[in-house]
Amino acid sequence: MQNLKHITTDLRYDIVSKIAEGGMGIVYEAAQRGTGNFSKSIALKLIREEYSAIAEFQKNFIGEARLVADLIHTNIVQTYHLGKTSAGLYYMVMEIVRGPHLEQLIERHHTLGRQIPVDIAVFIISRVARGLAYAHQKTDNDGRPLKIVHRDIGPKNILFTYEGDVKLTDFGIAKALDLMYNEEGKVIAGKDEYLSPEQASYAVTDARADLFPLGIVLTEVLLGHNIFRSADRLESRRNILSMPIPKFSTLRHDIDDRLEAIIQKALQRDRDKRYQTAAEMLTDLEIYLYSDRYGPTNEKLGVYLKEIMDYQHPGSRPPMPGETRKN
Repeated sequence: MQNLKHITTDLRYDIVSKIAEGGMGIVYEAAQRGTGNFSKSIALKLIREEYSAIAEFQKNFIGEARLVADLIHTNIVQTYHLGKTSAGLYYMVMEIVRGPHLEQLIERHHTLGRQIPVDIAVFIISRVARGLAYAHQKTDNDGRPLKIVHRDIGPKNILFTYEGDVKLTDFGIAKALDLMYNEEGKVIAGKDEYLSPEQASYAVTDARADLFPLGIVLTEVLLGHNIFRSADRLESRRNILSMPIPKFSTLRHDIDDRLEAIIQKALQRDRDKRYQTAAEMLTDLEIYLYSDRYGPTNEKLGVYLKEIMDYQHPGSRPPMPGETRKN
C-alpha cells in the first residue's frame, strides 16, 4: 500500500482520490495548500515504494520529470515540480486533467453500440500529432535538438478535459538526448500492440517511431479495436511486423479515399516511406478536416464528450474506472 503520510506531513498537499496506477507509479488527485486558504487541484504522481530504492527506476522517474519540465504545450500534460519526501519517495506535481482517457471513450462507445464519428476521431489524433510535433522539435537551452521519442503512444496516454482539450501524457519510457535511460537494441520499450516496426525489431528509433502507433490509434478510434492486438504478446509484435495492412474503407464505409491515404502513409513499415515528421502528418489531418468545410473544434469535442460520457458537473460525476474517492 502506498504510504501517503509523508506526502501530507512533509508537503502541502491533501490527497483527494486515486486517479490511476501503472507499473511504476500511482497518480493521485490532490489539493495543493497555500496561504489564506489557497487551494489548487493538481495531480500527484508517485514512484511506487517497492521501486523507489532501485537506482534504475529513480533515474527513469527523475529523467521523465526533467524531460517534461519545459514541455509547455496545450496538448501535453504539464509538469510543475519534482520532489522527494523525507521517506525517500519521489513525486511529480502535474496538471490535473478532468476527463476520460481515450481507451475509456472507446469502451463507452462499445457499451452504447456506437462508433466515434470520423471527424471527431481525426480531430483527436490531429491534436496528439500537434503535441508530438512540438515535443519532437524541442531543443535544450543551447539550441541542441533533444531528439525526444515518446515510445508509448496509446489510448490510455491520451487524455481529455470536458472542455475538449486533448493532452498527451506519460513520457516515462521516452528517450531524449542525455536525459533518459535507454537500452534500445537490447529491450523493447512500449506496449506490444502499439509498437512501431522499429521498436518491434529492436532497432534504434527516431521521432518517426511515434507516428506508426499514432496511425494504429487512429484506426482503433475509427474501428473500435486494434487490428494488431493478439492475446499473445509475441503474436502482436509479429502482426506489427508482417500482418497485411487492410484497406480501412472496406472496414468502415465512411472512411473516404483522402483519409485512407493518410492512414496508409502513417502505417508504412518502411520509415522512409512513412510521414517524416509529426508536423507533416498534422498538416494532412488538418487539410482533411478543414479544407472544404467547417471542421471540429475543442468546443465541439467538449460538447460531444459531455454527451457521450453522460457528464453532469465535476461534483456529480461518477468516479472514472480505477478511481477511488476519499469520503
